[in-house]
Amino acid sequence: MLKTEPARGSWTVALRNRIARTVPEGQWLPDRQPAYVRSWIYVFGVATLAALLVVIATGTALAIGGTAWWHTSSVGHFVNSTHLWSVELFFVFMVIHLWGKFFMAAWRGKRALTWITGAVAFVGSIGTAFTGYLSQTNFDSQWISTQAKDGLNAVGVGAFFNVLNPGQMLLWHVVLLPLVVGFLVVAHVILVRRHGVVPPFDAVPPETTAGTTDDAVSS
Repeated sequence: MLKTEPARGSWTVALRNRIARTVPEGQWLPDRQPAYVRSWIYVFGVATLAALLVVIATGTALAIGGTAWWHTSSVGHFVNSTHLWSVELFFVFMVIHLWGKFFMAAWRGKRALTWITGAVAFVGSIGTAFTGYLSQTNFDSQWISTQAKDGLNAVGVGAFFNVLNPGQMLLWHVVLLPLVVGFLVVAHVILVRRHGVVPPFDAVPPETTAGTTDDAVSS
């Protein structure tokens, strides 16, 4: 079969080249990693992603059922409770992962943007969880909103972020903030795939461990 040159100006070629420049081939789903990846700090990173998937799945079910579903249905109550506890675990795993990477100085080796996207995703997750508490449609959410309004008004954001408006808070919770957090999480994972995980401070450079059997582990 004759090989033809890629068409100039082809958007598919441009997209393929862009993806290859973003994450080189073989780094999206590698089957081998350095030995120092065998660490609990990375397990908590993956656990954070797993908890986030449960948050998204249960949140989608709650959105389909409606804001009052979990008040009147035992199934809805179960889904709501699962959503709550998956959020709790999400924050526990993320905080452990975040602090662990902080003490490892994870921004080393041109990984500053990887660190920044992870830290900003944590801040965005706090806002998402806060609007979730405001969307419970019960007395708890009313009390939280009345206590929060004075502080938010004092810093000048109450004009466009009205915690006493349940409709606005619900849309921030299910649309705007999840899009921001989702984008940051995807960007974080892509950057990790591109630059790899940060080595420990005392890690031996790869070229000095050539020929050994302990410098890599199978994923």
